[in-house]
Amino acid sequence: MDLERMQALLTALQEARFAGLRSVSYEGKTVTYGSDAELAAAIRDLEGRIATASATPRRRRWGTVATKGL
Repeated sequence: MDLERMQALLTALQEARFAGLRSVSYEGKTVTYGSDAELAAAIRDLEGRIATASATPRRRRWGTVATKGL
């Protein structure tokens, strides 16, 4: 799933939760969550996936260290 779709789905989940709904319709599909805790877990999972997908890769540093043995 690409970043834009994940962000759109996150918005739909958050709007449903703030409205007090447990059902979310997105791209012609409807998902009904059993509780608010399940909906919150889905939001947290999606936020984590978005953070991972949008993170810039870390650069590694390589170097040489030398001492005089003192």
